Formats: sequence, C-alpha cells, structure tokens
Amino acid sequence: MKALVLEEYHRLVYRDVPDPEVRPDDVLIQVKACGICGSDVHGLDGSTGRRIPPVIMGHEASGIVVAVGANVKAFTRGERVTFDSTVYCGVCFHCRRGEINLCDHRRVLGVSCGEYRQDGAMAEYIAVPQHILYRLPEKIGFEQAAVVEACAIACHAVERTPVSLNDTALVVGAGMIGLLVIQALRAAGCGRIIAVDVQQTKVGRAQQLGADIGLNSRATDVIAEIKRLTADRGADIAFEAVGIAPALQTAIAGLRKGGALTLIGNLSPTVDLALQSVVTRELTLYGSCGSRGEYPACLDLMARGTIDVDSLITAVAPLSEGAAWFKRLYAQEDGLFKVILVP
Repeated sequence: MKALVLEEYHRLVYRDVPDPEVRPDDVLIQVKACGICGSDVHGLDGSTGRRIPPVIMGHEASGIVVAVGANVKAFTRGERVTFDSTVYCGVCFHCRRGEINLCDHRRVLGVSCGEYRQDGAMAEYIAVPQHILYRLPEKIGFEQAAVVEACAIACHAVERTPVSLNDTALVVGAGMIGLLVIQALRAAGCGRIIAVDVQQTKVGRAQQLGADIGLNSRATDVIAEIKRLTADRGADIAFEAVGIAPALQTAIAGLRKGGALTLIGNLSPTVDLALQSVVTRELTLYGSCGSRGEYPACLDLMARGTIDVDSLITAVAPLSEGAAWFKRLYAQEDGLFKVILVP
C-alpha cells in the first residue's frame, strides 16, 4: 500500500510500505480521510520527541471496514467508521475506572517515541483493535469524521471543567482545539465566551463560531479588557489551548479568585507557573489529556450541527501531496486550520 512516511526529520516521502497485519481482534480499514494534527506538524522537526523516524503519522481518520480478524463480531465489511486515537488495553487499573486516556499501556496512533512505535493512518489502510472503533452517523461524511478526534479532545476538556450556567469563560488560543472548545462551551451553557489569540484571523474565526468577544493579544491589553468586562473580577473558568508560557500566564491572570483553569496545550514540556497567584487566589488547575469516551456525543453534536467542523476544514488534498501541506502548516501559513489528506 501507499503511505506518507516521515523518513527523517523534515522529510516526508509518499511511497510503498507493507500492508498492515490484521490480528484476531483487529479491523482493517480502508482510510478515506486523515487530518493533519498540530502534534504531527510539531513532530516534523523532532522537537517533541514523539515522531522518531521512520513512522507513518496520522491519528485523526475515518474509513470503511474491509476485513475483520477472527475474533471480531461487532463490525462487518462495508461499515463506515472512525476510531479513537488512543489504543488502550481495557484491563489495567485506569481502564477499569473508565480512565482509558490514562491507560498504563496506552499507545497513540502515528506516534513513535522511546517506548513504542505505532504507525498511523496517513496510508491507504490501517489495522486497529475493534474496541476503539465507532460507527459514523449517516449525516457525517469521511472528511467531517476526521475532525471528531479533535472535537473529542475539546469536549473532554470541557467535561473536566466545572462549568456553571451563565459562566464567563476565557479561551486562550483559537487554533483548532480552542475553536472546538468554544463551541462545546456554548453547548454546555456558558453565558459569555472570551477568545484570545495572537492572530487576527483566528480571533475573527473564534467570533464566527461562538465567542462573544475576541481579543488580539498583540493589539490589546487583554487582562485589562477582561477585568473591564467582568466587573474587575476576571473569568469564572479558563482554557489554555496552546501550551506555552505566555498563554498560560494570560489564562491565569484572566481568572477571578476561586476560578478554574483547564490545561490542554502540550507544546512546551515545561512552563513557568505563577505559583503565588494560583495559591493566594485559590485557583484550581485541571490537566486534560486526549479524550475519554466522548466520541459518540461528539458525533451526535456534529450530526445535529451543534458543533460546526465544516468551517474548520480549509483544504482537502491527496495524500500524495501531504509533504507540501505539512510544509505550509509548519510555516504557520495564515488562514490554515484543518487540512484533510485523502489516500
């Protein structure tokens, strides 16, 4: 089969690779759409340590079941499906508690690190365990389904956060996840949503998708404006969707006393934390990793139009052209959100 292989850092090659092995509990899927995740783009230069070449990247995908292993009973050939980005064991301490995203033996599709290599979905076919599959609603197309993984990450972050009716929420970072967090917050009953980003294009898109207020941190005193909008208190809850120190500092400073901050961004391994501000204002910090069974709810929200993913897909291109699109995303070309590759 053909696949897009990261052969060395900054070098993606579209070439022939062996077909996946289908084990007894596996389902073989003909990939119809695979999104380029921000983590894939950051993995291009080796800075994350989670895309060690050679590896086939890609964990946001959908397709058609073309073969099943001997033990598979729940799925049959021809079904339209998507799948979790995390392969979890289902039997460890955390899995038995429902914390599948914290599985002691978790593997993420398209990741190659010091512990394991798990080829992903930027290929014509992929084999995955049946227990991570989900059927697609009739109203959801393959390209839309390739965004459900990102949607599940956003919805999991909102689920982790104590959202109360009519809360003011601050979302720092209006990239793909931030824009989906905004929509999930609207569905969860937030009264006012403030979005912050350094790019005006993203600020505008955030307002189109449900943010009441959009602030460009390069042109506005963000904290002063948040205080003005909230009777000098600050937001009730905040979400950091970038993973760098300045964004974290903005999120903490923008909260009211007793507020809650959920950390989603994972770009920098370490950041400076305003410890005294967190302690003396009694802030609560939540980490949010991946998703934990939110796929069915996300597929339903997308099918009903409550969460709009169509406006986030800025390009659909052949997998053979993937290297060029990675280059454009790595260069942070303005206006690019989700690029979907089609084998």
